[in-house]
Amino acid sequence: MNFQELQKKLNYSFKNKEFLKEALSHSSYSNEPKRGYASNERLEFLGDSILSFIISEYLFTNFKYLPEGELTKTRASIVCERALYEFAEQINLKRYIKLGKGEEVNGGRERPSIISDAFEAIIAAIYLDGGMEEARKYVLGFVSKKSVKQGSNVLRDYKTTLQEITQRNPEEQIEYFHNPPIGPDHDRVFIAEVLLNGISIGRGEGHSKKQAEQMAAKEALALMGKS
Repeated sequence: MNFQELQKKLNYSFKNKEFLKEALSHSSYSNEPKRGYASNERLEFLGDSILSFIISEYLFTNFKYLPEGELTKTRASIVCERALYEFAEQINLKRYIKLGKGEEVNGGRERPSIISDAFEAIIAAIYLDGGMEEARKYVLGFVSKKSVKQGSNVLRDYKTTLQEITQRNPEEQIEYFHNPPIGPDHDRVFIAEVLLNGISIGRGEGHSKKQAEQMAAKEALALMGKS
């Protein structure tokens, strides 16, 4: 196995390469006679928790306008099997996974569950070998690419984008106006309008004032052809 090639793709060099070997060892490989490797299942368990923490911290810190429910949904979209499979495909991880003969014959190398589990196992391997900061650097390298590539609506700060556009012309002034909220106290919906030089250019709703402002800014950007 070309560990140097894989480590280059990971942007991380292992001090203890046994961690990487274990992260790449599927149970079908480990269970074969005389292999001598533990499977990556325990590392996958740890990597899942580390990944969830890193993404939660990232969203909490960088998207202060998102309420708890939206944070939860956004995190779920990033740590789901499909997203992890897409991350793993960027480094062709499936090429390096060690499978048992039967699993190999049955197409295991193309199975998203096996590939995404190995991706999580590598997160744990990097954490154990180099600490949380290295694991964070590795994970967020993929997350930033995902948000840019897919143009995720949730991960965009529309207010900041709108402000950056309007600041190019000093004469343009952006402000937000809030209409009275609607709905019962336990399910209150806030309504915001964004005004450009006193003229409404966008309207939005949300379960917080900040979220309503974000949606209003989103509509304004669409009107400008900047969505």
